[in-house]
Amino acid sequence: MEYTRLGSTGLEVSRICLGCMSYGQSDLGTHPWSLGEADSRPFFRQALDAGINFFDTANVYSLGTSEEYLGRAFRELGVDRSEVVIATKVHGRMRKAPNGAGLSRKAILHEIDESLRRLGTDYVDLYQIHRWDPNTPIEETMEALHDVVRAGKARYLGASSMWAWQFATAQHVAERNGWTRFASMQDHYNLIMREEEREMLPFCAATGVGVIPWSPLARGRLTRPWDTGTGRSETDVFGGNLYGRDATEASDRAVVDAVAHVAGARGVPMAQVALAWVLSNPAVTSPIVGATRPAHLDDAVAAVDIKLTSDEVSMLEGPYVPHVPAGF
Repeated sequence: MEYTRLGSTGLEVSRICLGCMSYGQSDLGTHPWSLGEADSRPFFRQALDAGINFFDTANVYSLGTSEEYLGRAFRELGVDRSEVVIATKVHGRMRKAPNGAGLSRKAILHEIDESLRRLGTDYVDLYQIHRWDPNTPIEETMEALHDVVRAGKARYLGASSMWAWQFATAQHVAERNGWTRFASMQDHYNLIMREEEREMLPFCAATGVGVIPWSPLARGRLTRPWDTGTGRSETDVFGGNLYGRDATEASDRAVVDAVAHVAGARGVPMAQVALAWVLSNPAVTSPIVGATRPAHLDDAVAAVDIKLTSDEVSMLEGPYVPHVPAGF
């Protein structure tokens, strides 16, 4: 495994981050494909054995049970807390009552304590806002997040999936007031959704912000023939709205075909090629990869060593057409 710094910070993270959305109580109605605790445990062990030290979850994943599984796994596996980087998120609805979601000061200060309780730790390494909250002044959000850091409950702050102007505004507000700035951006980036290349990735590169893309394999679309479905693809309502929309379906299919061609010529799985392309972008720090089969992690780790040629990159990128950004 290779390691790199998260943006301009001194934090060292593996070039692959294990995403934990696939682990949690499946009958809670959020992610019906999620693996239960016993089934998820081997993936934490496999990731650690492969040298992965970076783990990403969120309070809203299976209503907190993803955080619980991650925390218990580390304790029961005897993991040294100082040797792993735990990232979680705040924003999603955790309760139907008022203040049960969003980025108000009340919500943030409540949810960080709840996340720490579920994870069984007294701090997280990276605390991220899961989305932009249009109903809360950004000054309120950034000051509350700064107080979380000052209280020792988070080491760094991150953001996810928003317009570049919103991210720049948040960073400016923090800098102007002497508050903690975001160290990372977790955005939607893969071979069939490249709109972040227009503004967000250049902004992050220019300002020293680490990039940890979610869905680098396009919810599995880039790992199999276009018309092949999975149990998750058939029940993933959110993911079903991200790809293959009428205006871009032909382009998306052509990109998947190109991935298959390059992978076939190399004699490797499609997932390795698609992930190697994401890793080849110098702005990218560590793609977040989900795993529900051992081969998923094997492919992710192998992708770190794949160096695509310029001809292969041209073949992979050639069919792309502009998309309406999705996932905000």
